[in-house]
Amino acid sequence: MKAVLATCLLLFASLAQAQYVWVDEKGIKQFSDRPPPPNTPKKNILKEPGQVSPYQMQDASAPAEPPKDAPKTPTLADRNADFKKRQKESAEADKKAAEEAQRARDEAANCRAAREALAGLESGARIGLTAPNGERSFMSDEQRAQELAKTRRILANCKN
Repeated sequence: MKAVLATCLLLFASLAQAQYVWVDEKGIKQFSDRPPPPNTPKKNILKEPGQVSPYQMQDASAPAEPPKDAPKTPTLADRNADFKKRQKESAEADKKAAEEAQRARDEAANCRAAREALAGLESGARIGLTAPNGERSFMSDEQRAQELAKTRRILANCKN
């Protein structure tokens, strides 16, 4: 029984040694029992099964430091700042999209009003006007021509 238990312990100990450690493209250290993705550069693989890691090669008295060519791992503060930056950019993009949608709705309403005004001007019906002093009058032919030209210029900028 003791022999079986000792064998099992040795098997599990060898499995614990079958670990990969690498730094991904975002600079975060990854631990796995599976090999890193094929596009991971060899310099970013810190430990493979059957190899001595750079950390194990150092003597016990020296402080453990990552290799010089390993990319710097971002701190929690760096990742939090990056998240807040992306969140702010996303909010600004959403705000800009909402403003653009509102501008498009306003432009469509202005074009619709200009089409209605053009239809009224082209109908030939008399159009009543109210002067600033409150007197009522009717639009002259010259005023109608000016309003028609103005309305057509506005409609020339409309897309549909």
